[in-house]
Amino acid sequence: MASTWLGVIVIGFFAGLLARIFSSNPRDPQGCLLTTFLGILGAALFTWIGQITGMYGQGEYAGFFGAVIGSLIVLAIWRMISKR
Repeated sequence: MASTWLGVIVIGFFAGLLARIFSSNPRDPQGCLLTTFLGILGAALFTWIGQITGMYGQGEYAGFFGAVIGSLIVLAIWRMISKR
C-alpha cells in the first residue's frame, strides 16, 4: 500500500514538472508540493475523462502521458481562473 502511494507521488511530481516545462508561464503555481499536486490532479482528471469517453475501463487509470495531458488541462483552467 505504501509503495502505491509513493509511486503516485513520484509519477505526479514528474508529470507536473513536465507539464510546467511545456507551459512555462510565470503565473503557474510554483514549488515542489504544488507541482506534485498538479501532476496527481492531472492524472485524476485524465482518468475521469478517459473513463467517461470510454478510453479506459472501470478500474483502469491514466498512465504517465495521460497525467501530463491532464496536468496541462489543469494549468489551462488555472490560467483562465487567474486572469480574473
